[in-house]
Amino acid sequence: MEKLIEVNGLHKHFGNLIAVDGIDLDVRRGEVLGFLGPNGAGKSTTMKMITGFLAPSAGSISVCGHDVLSDPIAAKTNIGYLPEGAPAYGEMTPGSFLDFIADIRGFSSGEKLNAIARAVERINLQSVLHQPIETLSKGFKRRVGLAQAILHDPEVLILDEPTDGLDPNQKHEVRSLIKDMAAEKAIVISTHILEEVDTVCSRAIIVANGRLLFSGTTSDLAAHSRYYNAVTLSVAAAESASAGRALGDIDGVADIEIAKTDAEYVRMTVIPTDKASIAGAIHHCIREHDWQIGELFVEPGRLDEVFRAITVEAHTPGEEART
Repeated sequence: MEKLIEVNGLHKHFGNLIAVDGIDLDVRRGEVLGFLGPNGAGKSTTMKMITGFLAPSAGSISVCGHDVLSDPIAAKTNIGYLPEGAPAYGEMTPGSFLDFIADIRGFSSGEKLNAIARAVERINLQSVLHQPIETLSKGFKRRVGLAQAILHDPEVLILDEPTDGLDPNQKHEVRSLIKDMAAEKAIVISTHILEEVDTVCSRAIIVANGRLLFSGTTSDLAAHSRYYNAVTLSVAAAESASAGRALGDIDGVADIEIAKTDAEYVRMTVIPTDKASIAGAIHHCIREHDWQIGELFVEPGRLDEVFRAITVEAHTPGEEART
């Protein structure tokens, strides 16, 4: 796949503060990259440098083969950017704002009308098209920002918290839109919603303290979890004590966690040694003892647990000011 974003040795200093500390990454056509990190990790600063809003202190950035520093107009022509907070002119309506953006992007009159109509339909802005932006809900303001980002059908999309402020139905719509666009674009999504990474991203990176700590597929990320290949099951309460002992005796079981208990069932998670598959052995044990089972599934790995483990380990006190 063709590399549409290439970042090498990226640094950004604000006086003595090191906001971004030597990040390397690339994003290829067809990829949706989840950009993860705690607040102040350097995510927004990195996105602003990729889009040309901030100049790096060191390093190089290329978008669709154009150097962002030496050829900024060509690079930005290929970028759609949804910044943090989705800033817009409050006195404008979504319709007039998109008309304004289309003029800046150099659309002819005929192209402009078609482009605006496509963006409005894809983002479902019809109901607020002629309402002042300052009167819109946070969710609709976010959708206006997304509409301007996709207006010119760019090859690269940089989306900072694209579903922030949206209700569950709107989040589903935006995630579906991102998946629909993904095949022909390189898309970077900064998000705190780990469910979003699992749902729409093909790859993820984690940064903390301005440094890149992880890069890989979402499956690779999940495989770092203590719960990867663990088996969660609910056993009838009357059988739970004996079941716990029998499951604990299975070769390859490292630990058993009691996740939930009620009058009818006890839910437990059986954790394997070295994340090996133990599902077959547990099925055999269940059949052998004929336990009453309420649920049974293999854990794919818990992204929130991996995120905490990676970022807490990297935390250095006094560096909370990164953005």
